[in-house]
Amino acid sequence: MYNCINIFKRRIKMSIVKKLCGVADGCDVYSIKLDNEKGLKAEILTYGGIIKNLWYNGVDVLLGRDSLEGYFEDTGYMGALIGRNSNRIYNAEFMLNGEKYTLNKNDGEHNLHGGKCGFDRKVWDFKLVDKEEPSLILSLVSDDMEEGYPGKVKVKVTYTLTKENSIKIHYEGTTNKDTILSMTNHAYFNLNGHDNGLIDDHILTLQSSFYTPNTPDCMPYGEILKVDGTPFDFRNGKTFKEGFESDFDQIKLFGGYDHNLVLDGFGYRKVGTLKGDKTNIQMEIYTDLPGVQIYSGNVINEKLIAKDGKPNKIHQSVCLETQVFPNGINYSHFPSPILKKSEKYDTTTEYKFI
Repeated sequence: MYNCINIFKRRIKMSIVKKLCGVADGCDVYSIKLDNEKGLKAEILTYGGIIKNLWYNGVDVLLGRDSLEGYFEDTGYMGALIGRNSNRIYNAEFMLNGEKYTLNKNDGEHNLHGGKCGFDRKVWDFKLVDKEEPSLILSLVSDDMEEGYPGKVKVKVTYTLTKENSIKIHYEGTTNKDTILSMTNHAYFNLNGHDNGLIDDHILTLQSSFYTPNTPDCMPYGEILKVDGTPFDFRNGKTFKEGFESDFDQIKLFGGYDHNLVLDGFGYRKVGTLKGDKTNIQMEIYTDLPGVQIYSGNVINEKLIAKDGKPNKIHQSVCLETQVFPNGINYSHFPSPILKKSEKYDTTTEYKFI
């Protein structure tokens, strides 16, 4: 009888909790809490697909806002899904199939993260899958010429907390017309805890032998350079502080890291590890994509109130945004972000905690 009772209790223990948390654009927004019951918990909003909180063994490792309204004010894409295109497109224009497309400009003269009202500003439809590995499935339709992008695009993003203590993000999409589709997530990580100091002494190990340098407006200009002898060589592990304190022009230009690194290898593979210096929490990064944007939170609005009523600080977090290369549509030797109408967009990134 004792064993039967305990089995029953385990079965009714909820691994998913849904709660109405506000309204955006006339649509209800829900907070979805996932729990793998092995030490990893996440809270995700149906607005922007934002990962609001991510707890590992009780430590919230993400920067963010306390309320939905805080994310309305946020301009840093904190925890949000990015689309149609992650990162920048030069002069907010591109050629596709002999036709020129002009996008909304929301980063000076350029298009950033899909435009003024990208996927980060949308209320997503959702479905819950309450299994041993709880999942949240988000779906969205982006109409033809939205933000200037051709094609009616249907996308689906599945967040899953796995038994191995990872948050797995699976992106899918189709289009009725050739277009650009290149998605990512813009989570800001601090493995010491969101309110526990800077990332200066975090150690990043990354399997990357090349990087793409930027113009002063943070735009790759087509070169692919070796990381040897630069602050971008994380192959044997390096603290961010080593880069911050260097005289390397690309670091000084942006006050830290905001660069695409070319990932070694192909297919789905482990590409790196981030380690918190105070908690010793480690986060392994897996992806099938060719690049990752390292952004060390160089530009933060310290006037906006963050979690627990405290402001965020510069270099308090790092984003590790898996991606095709920024401005890839305008360079034939960069991986292509083009999704053809006969194809399916399908990519996975995973952050595993140890």
